[in-house]
This record gives sequence, C-alpha cells and structure tokens, in this order.
Amino acid sequence: MRVVLQRSGKASVKVNDRTIGQIDKGLVLLVGVTHGDTKEDAAYLAEKIGNLRIFEDENEKMNLSLKDTGGSILSVSQFTLYGDCRKGRRPNFMAAARPDEAKGLYEIFNTLLQEKGFHVETGEFGAMMEVSLINDGPVTLIVDSKDR
Repeated sequence: MRVVLQRSGKASVKVNDRTIGQIDKGLVLLVGVTHGDTKEDAAYLAEKIGNLRIFEDENEKMNLSLKDTGGSILSVSQFTLYGDCRKGRRPNFMAAARPDEAKGLYEIFNTLLQEKGFHVETGEFGAMMEVSLINDGPVTLIVDSKDR
C-alpha cells in the first residue's frame, strides 16, 4: 500500500457537487493499493501515519504527531498512485489492485485509523471526486508499506 499524505489546515472531498467529507487541521491521505497488499500493510501504515512527527511544536520544530495534535484525517482512495509512466504517454495502471480487493483494504485501513482514536472522513471509493485542501507548510510525504 502507498499513501501520499499532506498536512492540511482544511480539506474536503465532493462527489457530484456534494461535500461528503471534510476536516479542519489534520492530514489528507491519498491511498493506493497494489497486488498482494494485506491487512498487515494497512496496519503498518495506520500505525506509522498516526505517529509521524510532522506537526510543529511551540518551537516550530516538527516534533508532534497527529495523535499529539488531535487532528483529523480525510482519506481518499487513489488507484493512480500505482500508475507507471515509464513507457509511452499513457500511464499503465496494471500495478493497481482490482477494485474489489482495493476497496476492502482501503476500508480496513480507515477502520484501523478510527480504532486508534482518529476522526476519519472519507471520499467515495471508485467515484470521480473533487478534493480541495489547504496544504499546511506545505508538507507532503509518501509512505509505502513495502519500504519497511
């Protein structure tokens, strides 16, 4: 599994011009699933992301985690994180998991975050979504469960 996370001051996701998820300060997570990913990958990412020290303390040092700040999460599924652009001009998405497999792991990942005490808002799996955010910092990181 791969997550692009962005520290945000405010974020929302719309489907068909209707806001279905929104947060104030916290993290926007763009979540991709590849073949062979498991619940252990989801658990690793939930633990890692919840404890990453990427929020500033009183000395303006990134020493605080989402857990420390009490921020929220906006989690959005994004199969394009496994797009391969090395050949030709059209990305190849063969590395992205099939929707039925990906949806289950995406939901497990969000549930694990909720079980850790985080408020989690989500997009709609498989839908065309409009994601808006105010990137705080900006801080953007990529966390991949295969890099552990």
